[in-house]
Amino acid sequence: MTSTAQPRQATLYRMVMDQHVCPYGLKARDLLRRQGFTVEDKWLTSREATDAFKAEHGVQTTPQTFINGERIGGYDDLRRHLGKTVADPKATTYKPVIALFSMTALMALAVSYAAYGSPFTVRAAEWFIAFSMAVLALLKLQNVESFATMFLNYDLLAKRWVPYSYIYPFAEGLAGVLMIAGALTWLSVPVSLFIGTVGAVSVFKAVYIDKRELKCACVGGSSNVPLGFVSLTENLMMIAMAVWMALAALGLPFGTAHAM
Repeated sequence: MTSTAQPRQATLYRMVMDQHVCPYGLKARDLLRRQGFTVEDKWLTSREATDAFKAEHGVQTTPQTFINGERIGGYDDLRRHLGKTVADPKATTYKPVIALFSMTALMALAVSYAAYGSPFTVRAAEWFIAFSMAVLALLKLQNVESFATMFLNYDLLAKRWVPYSYIYPFAEGLAGVLMIAGALTWLSVPVSLFIGTVGAVSVFKAVYIDKRELKCACVGGSSNVPLGFVSLTENLMMIAMAVWMALAALGLPFGTAHAM
């Protein structure tokens, strides 16, 4: 039996210029093709052609998709039309920290395997926390001003002494790097213990006592991560790592961290 079903047709207008190829146009074309559409790909190759197209159809942006002669709209409109989700850029989400901790855990396991022949060592757990601290500091250092502004919403010490909001990411990064190396324990331990304790108390007060709904500055000042359990966990991890390394520096047999 021969199928008489015709392939679905779509017409896509997108900007393709010498100095610019619209990324959303590429995404729209790819989405249409993956959904089984035959795409008539119409290029807008100049600013004049793009402006004329927008004026003709009364639209503000490109790309624009038409299916069966009906204008669907831009890339997000196309996703909605096809039953796909569209991310809300303002919605709070834990995805950034999940991705971060997943990657730093894999990094720690990989380094442990390279160093000891096994991914599952005590040192791997130490590296996981230290790597996490270093990467979290890196995200904050991308825009210290933005981080400081968000941090001042809830950190108790920063509210009293604003420069602390600028010092914090550098202190966290320094402690993390020293803990990765297992060096200068006399410096990394008190720094980690101090910023972790202040942070934990600040988060606990803001979230669990004052019941405030805030965004966390833990992954940078532009994040949509809600302040709460994850933020508290970050600080508790720093405290735990500092205590662990301090005990190891005293020569207790369960630790593997190196004292200076």
